[in-house]
Amino acid sequence: MAQEQRKVLTGTVVSNAMDKTVVVRVQRTFRHPLYGKVVRTHKKYHAHDEENACQVGDVVRIRESRPLSKTKRWVVIETLTRAHA
Repeated sequence: MAQEQRKVLTGTVVSNAMDKTVVVRVQRTFRHPLYGKVVRTHKKYHAHDEENACQVGDVVRIRESRPLSKTKRWVVIETLTRAHA
């Protein structure tokens, strides 16, 4: 039986104030269904960061996981680019 693939998103870390948790802002673009204009929206996800390695401004890849807390359902799997210190 094939295992279901988990969703993977890419976004920017906007907060790392919590212990082992980061807030990742994922931006998405889509064409408006009636007017055809390209619309940009964003959503924020709480993601688990085991080593507390992420800094604000880092671009990270997150993966869907089981519920880890009331708001955490994602895990940081890799850091794509580091923020300038």
